[in-house]
This record gives sequence, C-alpha cells and structure tokens, in this order.
Amino acid sequence: MALSKEDLKAAILEKSEKSPKPQLYVKDFYACDPEAKPRDIKNAANDLVKEGKLMFWSSGSTTMYALKSRIKNEEGEGGIGN
Repeated sequence: MALSKEDLKAAILEKSEKSPKPQLYVKDFYACDPEAKPRDIKNAANDLVKEGKLMFWSSGSTTMYALKSRIKNEEGEGGIGN
C-alpha cells in the first residue's frame, strides 16, 4: 500500500536531509515509496517547494530539488549567487 501524501512528503524531506549530496533528482525520491506512482512523488516534491520546505536547484541543464539550508552550506554563506 502506498504512503499517504503527508507520509510521502515526510519521507522526501528525510531523504533530502540524510542524502550525501545536497541536490536530488525527482527519481532519487522514488525509493521513498516504491509503491507510489512517479507522478505522485513529483507532485509531493512540488508541494514541498510550494510550502517552502524544498527549493528547485538548477545546474543549467537540469532541475533538481534541495533543502535551502543544504544549498547555503554547500555553496557558501550567502547561498547561490552570493
């Protein structure tokens, strides 16, 4: 049985905090709930962006998800664009 949307969002946040890399692809979140459809995982991740808990991060060629605090820690004091 797939996780509820709130449980899925909590699992995505936990993975974002514990991942060795600060930026994650949406496919990296698929392991949070193998029974959930990819579209449900993407919608949950996008909801977290709307709520301000995650942010989009772009390498220039692809868009990823990241915690704001981890991006600032990785990129320097002021974050991206200092």
